[in-house]
Amino acid sequence: MKKILFTLFFTFCAGLLLLTGLCTCSDDEPSLPETDPTSEWTAETVVDEAKIEQAGGPANWFKSEEISNELFSRMWLKSWKKDCPLDRSELRYLKVLHRNADGQPQRGEMVVNAAIADKVTGIFRQLYEAGYRIERMVLIDNYDADDETAMRANNSSSFNFRFMTGSTTKISKHGLGLAIDINPLYNPYVKQKDDGTWHIEPATGEPYAFDRETRTDIPYKIDHNDLAYRLFTEAGFEWGGDWTSLKDYQHFEINLE
Repeated sequence: MKKILFTLFFTFCAGLLLLTGLCTCSDDEPSLPETDPTSEWTAETVVDEAKIEQAGGPANWFKSEEISNELFSRMWLKSWKKDCPLDRSELRYLKVLHRNADGQPQRGEMVVNAAIADKVTGIFRQLYEAGYRIERMVLIDNYDADDETAMRANNSSSFNFRFMTGSTTKISKHGLGLAIDINPLYNPYVKQKDDGTWHIEPATGEPYAFDRETRTDIPYKIDHNDLAYRLFTEAGFEWGGDWTSLKDYQHFEINLE
């Protein structure tokens, strides 16, 4: 009888120690997100700050992915034209957070060239963590790939296939996913025509097109003191605001040749 009681007591103590050890190990393990926070992604939707932290912090909310069949269907005959000679593998779909007009975390999306996907994702993460405002970031396909409409909505975007003006073989930087436009309504494209008048894109950006060096009333203004300017140019991009024949204040492009 004593032997049986001793065996039972020994078994109980061993089990208790095992349970205690398991609890201790569990407490010491780092807290990891149960699911990928980017698995279901609807751009232009606001994310609660607490949810970002619960899912492992901002680092887990920035991702570069290949172009899926579902995404390609969104792009087909819009940003992806019939005469586009690129292969899907040359592009990447970015899921990023950005601070919207009210400073809230918001889901964004962008298609860029695969060669710069990691570089651009890193830039957007730095902008987000610095509180930089980007009002809207959805695929230009949401606007039927119409630049004027997208720019009037102040939508930041990249890939939109087209050849350069006057060419049927040379692809534009946007057509390669190597150019990015940021807050375009307030940072318009401005060029003086031969007759002395001005061509401005978007047309509704005219109030923000002139005397930019001294003005302090332009929201989202990109200039040499702007964080987006500093991060993009440090990463090897060229800013359209530095061009002399025209000004493209929204535009950053990179040459990979």
